[in-house]
Amino acid sequence: MQIEKVNLNFEIEPLKTPLGFKGGYLTSLWQSIVYLESKNCHSIGLGTQSVLWSDATVFTSHSEVGGNMLMFAITEYATNMLKGRKIDTPITAQEEILDDVHAYACNITGKKNLRKTFTLNALVALDNALWMLYARENNIKDFYNMIPDTYKKLVSYKHPSIACIPLISYGVPVFDIGQTIQDGFFTLKIKIGSDPEKDGDLDKMLKWDMERIKNIHQKYCDQTTPYTENGKLPYYFDANGRYDTKERLWKLIDYIDKIGALEQVAIIEEPFPEESEEEVGDFPVRIIADESAHTEQDTRKRHQLGYKGVALKPIAKTLSMTLKILEEADTNQMEYFCADLTVIPPLVEWNKNLASRLRPYKGFKIPPMESNGYQNYKNWDMLKSFHSYPESEWAFPSKGIFNLNEDFYIKSGGIFKDSTHYEKLVKP
Repeated sequence: MQIEKVNLNFEIEPLKTPLGFKGGYLTSLWQSIVYLESKNCHSIGLGTQSVLWSDATVFTSHSEVGGNMLMFAITEYATNMLKGRKIDTPITAQEEILDDVHAYACNITGKKNLRKTFTLNALVALDNALWMLYARENNIKDFYNMIPDTYKKLVSYKHPSIACIPLISYGVPVFDIGQTIQDGFFTLKIKIGSDPEKDGDLDKMLKWDMERIKNIHQKYCDQTTPYTENGKLPYYFDANGRYDTKERLWKLIDYIDKIGALEQVAIIEEPFPEESEEEVGDFPVRIIADESAHTEQDTRKRHQLGYKGVALKPIAKTLSMTLKILEEADTNQMEYFCADLTVIPPLVEWNKNLASRLRPYKGFKIPPMESNGYQNYKNWDMLKSFHSYPESEWAFPSKGIFNLNEDFYIKSGGIFKDSTHYEKLVKP
């Protein structure tokens, strides 16, 4: 297929309160929209930008708006590269332009060591638009049949339900977590690695993390759930690379063991900066990679360092790259599940389409998938109305669970039906 016309736009969605992680805070998230048109059809793709998550050094080097402008400029550069070009598949299209786009991203950010996840985050809207255009050109009407044969065996399940994982960021009071549990959410994704006095003191960070975990465990350790093999609430600690040494992480893990919480730790995600290359196989908990697993090659390297799993993010690293990461993780017998980027409702469905088809995650009776947009977007009710099927019973969680019926699988979560709101922003 040949791309004849392109267009882009974005919307800025404010958050209810500043969202804290990696020692920083977001106040809004940009939603990028890409329009592609071939001779026979057109498509749109959406992407949520997260400068802080994808490369914190860019975030701290610029204003929040400035960092987002840089990322959107990369989206525009990549989209214009494809104008007038013939492509075979979204995956091959990405392979053809990724090095060039990343070089451009390094140039405009002024960072020679820019993390590739920053560039991939900028490519999500374009990649989604490419997948939709590819599907329409080939008369494909559902997610499974859109996936290349090479990867189909990895997405062959059809789970009837998915556990929705909420985000417990730095500022969430311990008391409020109780309401989240009462609402049916049973996996707690807890951000650790705070900078409590904004002075970069890692000893203070460790002390804060210990106190935070102790307070949560003491209050909720007796809660039970039918959705895990041990019947206990699983803890999912996300450090976002804030720990500097194994010694410091051991202090945290030894403390968690001391307070009797170790058996409930299902995941510690991305404890170290990726450049540290610490070996993690000797820790008594499952250490998984997130933003450091930019590509399949990085995933292989994480496995060699002892990482037991990887967070899959088609909504943050593109579906095209995520399929390669998934294949590498499966080959190395790593665990995997889908994690969020605080995305809007139409993008949640891209995650659900993948999460619902993955093999079960060890320790869980139903597949887990992080989704925290409802917690963080100021205008969430309005954003829900932009979903292609906002009234469907599978679109939003009920008592902490996404209930997926055959209608979900027939409609692939609505990703093949363009959102009228976003289409109006880019369609000529």
